[in-house]
Amino acid sequence: MSSESTPAPPRASESALRVVWLYPDLMSTYGDRGNLLILTHRAVARGVAVEAFEVRSDEKIPEQADIYLIGGGEDGPQTLAAKRLAADGALGRAVELGSVIFAVCAGYQVMGTSFVAKGDRCAGIALLDVHSDRGETRAVGELAGQVDPALGLPALTGFENHGGRTHVGSDARPLARVTAGIGNDGHTEGAYRGTVLGTYCHGPALARNPALADLLLRWATGAGELAELDATWTGRLRAERLAAVPRS
Repeated sequence: MSSESTPAPPRASESALRVVWLYPDLMSTYGDRGNLLILTHRAVARGVAVEAFEVRSDEKIPEQADIYLIGGGEDGPQTLAAKRLAADGALGRAVELGSVIFAVCAGYQVMGTSFVAKGDRCAGIALLDVHSDRGETRAVGELAGQVDPALGLPALTGFENHGGRTHVGSDARPLARVTAGIGNDGHTEGAYRGTVLGTYCHGPALARNPALADLLLRWATGAGELAELDATWTGRLRAERLAAVPRS
């Protein structure tokens, strides 16, 4: 990997935006499938056609999608998902073509070089320069942070429930600086490199953070700007959840 961490030039879809929800039979906790629904809604509301697919762990992953989503899971399913993703190999090839990956919690750990499950160190698929181990306590509750200014996004909000601690290497950038909760390590939350982005935020994350959803859409479509959408209900949700955590 190079040391460049800013988003790579994205690949625009030829017709419909193709979004893949990976391994719903293994990795789908705390409403993470909602991220697929939010992306679909926000694209369609702007007149962008969407083709959404769910790919189970015993199926081949298509290499020509625009956005791939993967959620959280328990240790056993996480380990199996990592092995099958590595054996398949499609995600790495898709990223080289400019596809976007949005990974949550255990899925985020799998994107890294290694993680710990059931006391054993397991190999990730190395699409992010992060590695994860176990913390002394479990991180449970509201998570908030100030997003890396390079991404131009408002404050991050989510719900975390994980035992891991993630360490971000020099070839990735933290997604946010933690203001409430634990995230990676009590200081930073999530990580990104190019068009691969991971976070510990459930909620689902893209319902709580519509600007993040729009960032993924911009990366996937190559659009410099997107039409504004009604923010009444998303604004109320964000205000409620951000008010529920202490300010730094």
